[in-house]
Amino acid sequence: MVSSRLGLLLWVFLIHLAGIYLFTRGFLLTRLSLSDLSTCSNADCGIPPTHKRAILLIIDSLRFDFITPNPPTPLSPFYHGVLTLPRELTAKHPKHSFIFNAYADPPTTTLQRIKGITTGSLPTFVDMGNNFGGSSIAEDSILRQLKMSGKKLAFMGDDTWMSVFPGTFEPNMTFPYDSFNVEDLHTVDEGVIRHLFPLLEDPSKPFDFLIGHFLGVDHVGHRVGPDHPSMKAKLQQMNDVLNRVVEQMDEDTLLVVLGDHGMDRSGDHGGDGTLETSSGMWIYSKGAPLTESSNTVPSGTLQFRKFPGCDIRHRSIQQIDILPTMSLLLGMPIPYNNLGTVIPELFWRDPNGQTLEKALQINAAQVMAYLDTYRSSPSGGELDEAWNNIQAAWSATLVGLTRDVKLVTLMNFNRVALAACRAMWAQFNPLLMALGLSLLSMSLCAACRLSIAVQAGIGGTVLGVFAYLVLGNYMPGVNALDCALFAAFLASSIALIVSTPPDITLESLKSTPVLLIIHAIAFLSNSFTFWEDRVVPFLLISSIIPYVLTGFTAPNTRLRYRILGFSLLFAICVRLISISSICREEQQPYCHVTFFASSSLPSPPLPVVYLAIPTALLLPYDIKRFLRITRSDNGVTTYFLPFMLAPPLVGGSVYWIMEWADSASVFGDGWTSALRVGRTLVARMAFGWVILGGGTLWWLVPLCLNVEVSEQGEKRQVQVLGYANAFGAPYLLFWSTSLCLVYICTQLTGQLVLALATVALIAFLEVLDSVRDVKGIEAAFTTATPSAVLDPTASSSLSPPIQFADIVPISLLGLHTFYGTGHQSTISSLQWKSAFLLTPTATYPWSVVTVVLNSVGPIFLLALAAPLAALWNRPPLPKSKDHPESDMQVKGESTLAALGVMIYYSALLLGTSVSAAILRRHLMVWKVFAPRFMAAVLELLAVDVAVLIGVGVGVERVSRRVSRMFKG
Repeated sequence: MVSSRLGLLLWVFLIHLAGIYLFTRGFLLTRLSLSDLSTCSNADCGIPPTHKRAILLIIDSLRFDFITPNPPTPLSPFYHGVLTLPRELTAKHPKHSFIFNAYADPPTTTLQRIKGITTGSLPTFVDMGNNFGGSSIAEDSILRQLKMSGKKLAFMGDDTWMSVFPGTFEPNMTFPYDSFNVEDLHTVDEGVIRHLFPLLEDPSKPFDFLIGHFLGVDHVGHRVGPDHPSMKAKLQQMNDVLNRVVEQMDEDTLLVVLGDHGMDRSGDHGGDGTLETSSGMWIYSKGAPLTESSNTVPSGTLQFRKFPGCDIRHRSIQQIDILPTMSLLLGMPIPYNNLGTVIPELFWRDPNGQTLEKALQINAAQVMAYLDTYRSSPSGGELDEAWNNIQAAWSATLVGLTRDVKLVTLMNFNRVALAACRAMWAQFNPLLMALGLSLLSMSLCAACRLSIAVQAGIGGTVLGVFAYLVLGNYMPGVNALDCALFAAFLASSIALIVSTPPDITLESLKSTPVLLIIHAIAFLSNSFTFWEDRVVPFLLISSIIPYVLTGFTAPNTRLRYRILGFSLLFAICVRLISISSICREEQQPYCHVTFFASSSLPSPPLPVVYLAIPTALLLPYDIKRFLRITRSDNGVTTYFLPFMLAPPLVGGSVYWIMEWADSASVFGDGWTSALRVGRTLVARMAFGWVILGGGTLWWLVPLCLNVEVSEQGEKRQVQVLGYANAFGAPYLLFWSTSLCLVYICTQLTGQLVLALATVALIAFLEVLDSVRDVKGIEAAFTTATPSAVLDPTASSSLSPPIQFADIVPISLLGLHTFYGTGHQSTISSLQWKSAFLLTPTATYPWSVVTVVLNSVGPIFLLALAAPLAALWNRPPLPKSKDHPESDMQVKGESTLAALGVMIYYSALLLGTSVSAAILRRHLMVWKVFAPRFMAAVLELLAVDVAVLIGVGVGVERVSRRVSRMFKG
């Protein structure tokens, strides 16, 4: 029985994986990288170089308003008017210095922006996942061109460059530093400074191209947000560095300073918000002027846009435009895959604009050569839709025109090509998407005997391979593995459904999951996706209304008070969780951040700091109070709650309080090292305590029972305390070990939310138990023998089995807790601080584990709690003809509860998948629908893993020990 129950859950899990794989393959396509290299017919590529060498300084997360001479309002004293050198030199030497608002293509993660800056190519949405494990860049780049020309390259800073350009830099001029320790604000920057200036001061000028990648500004943003004195200090340091660089660089050197991306109001990045994509760029020449003509550049070649909060428009470029510009200024070929356009001002050197025209012609010819090559590649069909427009724009550049019109035409061709490629890499494979949607749909209905599914799956695999061999030429982008996976799981799902056809009756139609249907369909609305965190509490409260109505009609006062009282407690907890919020960009200005102290200060509000320790101490006591209702506060509970649960909860709170004290410099900078070492030790002890201590104790002694034997004359009376909740109480302790792990990884405000969610969960379980009692009593009085309600064996058959509606509140509570713990379905809401919980630097696999626990931990926890709906207050049944095993009922219903929560989240994934597929041409597909789809994928995977652990480990261990105790 164990293998069949777990096998069924595992089979549904595999169907989910197959459906996700197929849909994702069709939805999140990757870009084909061409390995071709650019060459020049003459030494200077047609344009005489203006500089012999270049310095590229990347100030990670340097947002445009950090350097603009016209900052937005309201002004911030921490980052406006602090890094002033660019605007000062631009005002003083307008022909030598230029400031641009450079658009950084999303995803705004460092690795993707490094690729864009060096190759001029565009990232795809799915590339974001490579930010933590970048592979070397195989396509043409400015660094490869420089290396091929015999130039010497120097590097210092973010070690991400080492993984994407291995062996490129001179060994004696290469100084990489760890990039993922966001808590270290100074080591990388100080290392860059330490190695940068000796090279600049060396009269032999040993480098031709120098890259310095500073990380301090980015780390300050992640750690404490932009509105903090640390940001001002860091920008002042960068201003001093740039002053020294300008003083020591020679007149043959070009200086380019840029941010790889911006940052949002809380200091994070990764998405496509305006603040995240608006990076600052400053280009400066100490010697030869960058522009010489007294005439103005034709306006048709220039673009302007407003930065949020500004009254005037600023000069705007694409960030990748720096690549062809630098290449030609240094006399190098433009890399083959480039889609950027030369910056017109930097080639406006003569009254007739001949230099700019020549630069644009070289640029356009390079872009057209790339598009021709891509068109002839296996992925060339992606360009079919836009090819006529591209050819028309290219033909226009070949016609004899006046100077200004010619320049505008050349510039227009590059813009058309860029727009076409942006659209091209948002292409989809509708067939693969349809196959994935089919499997996800089938997974909602699959529940039956595993042997039938396996046999049908084997047959389906054979048919799938055969279908591919016959029809493969008519299914572009689909391979044999796709066909085999689809056919195998489709056949198994159909077999499962056919073997147990649903019993459609009027009564079954009444139990249609209306809330789930509404929730899934609503993803077709981008407004619902924006405000899902506000809608979920409404759905959650709506899901318990039927229980409240039952409470009003309960047959006795005790049940009525229990149902209404615990329902009220549940509603209060749900409302308190709603107070904690973090805002999406689209929710402004109607949303206020309460999870943090403010939208720009990612530290906990002070009241939360004061409540953290008391909450951690009270939570085990609250759990014990609930267990006392059924006298289940006996057995292992006596030791587990105070000695195994409380210490790690308190340890988790202490860790984050110490992190807050360090970030806010409560004790001064002198305590930074001690606080870092101390909190790491606290976190490790808390993790070890709950895993080794709590886990071992529960495994050895899981039951919450106490047997009392009393002598009454010659009679011996045995009383088992906790018998009524013999299954539920031990499983709750098992669940609480996972609660501890997620609690430790969650920031302080989120810890309060987890405590409230725990109380809400147990309150709902009490409501559910009381409603079952009401229905059991009502069923007993409708029979010929009402006294059957007093017989445990008979009353078990009267108690209603678990329904899907009983799982809906638990499923929604998981989503509500996810949002309450400071998360949204956006990349920038990831809480990277949790990556440094167990180690001072990013260390695999521990950093990944803690980030995952922080992110999808709430979903995992509430899915792990689903079997409690079947176990809570269910006593062991005496053996009978209908129940040969005392745990038969709870095992079966636990599996149904697990399937219920899997169905809920797979329906949400189906809803997000359908919305993403239907609205794949929607303006906000990559901003709204794709991130919500990816969040739904992670949520469903977390749910599947949770129920497999819950049923396979928790339920199995508890039921086995209970059966052993009461056998015979």
